[in-house]
Amino acid sequence: MNFQDGQKLLFIGDSITDSGRKDDPDGLGGGYVRMARDYLSIAHPAVFLQIENRGVSGETILDLHARWQEDVIALKPDWLTISIGINDEWKEVGLTKYRDTYCELLEETKKRTDASFILMETTIISEDPDDGKNERLLPYNQAIREVAQQFGAILVPQNRLFTSYLREQRRRTLTVDQVHMNSTGNWFMAMNWLKACGVIKE
Repeated sequence: MNFQDGQKLLFIGDSITDSGRKDDPDGLGGGYVRMARDYLSIAHPAVFLQIENRGVSGETILDLHARWQEDVIALKPDWLTISIGINDEWKEVGLTKYRDTYCELLEETKKRTDASFILMETTIISEDPDDGKNERLLPYNQAIREVAQQFGAILVPQNRLFTSYLREQRRRTLTVDQVHMNSTGNWFMAMNWLKACGVIKE
């Protein structure tokens, strides 16, 4: 496992990360962040990790930029997980602007913190893998992969894993509305993150 006792793990992103965190006494919400925290707590009881959730519903990479100092730099995480891009496609944030802003945020974080990076591909905008809607996300996910390689980040291939899962079955659902996760989808996200981070071995 990459994480060490006493480290701070920060998650930031949009509504999929937010998952009602402001209504949660722990500030984690009910989504994949909580599930990853719970798994780490049970599987590694001797390792205490401080988990922070800074997801905000509806945000794009540009919104993250506006609050980066307060919600990332000031918190000085040891590990930073970023999940952003679905709203960027929907709100038509240009691909070049998206990638350049992503790189700018990581450059600033490298200069001002000791954080290691965990970048997540987007999830999905349709549970039908053949209707063409998820193809709109492909350029953003390609940009995420390129940024992850450039900065030596751990990559969580959520989009590819979701697509593969959906092609293998037709009777279970992962979302409540084609975008936001149900409990199964949140567990799937958490498991993908835990595997990419070396917590769960394949």
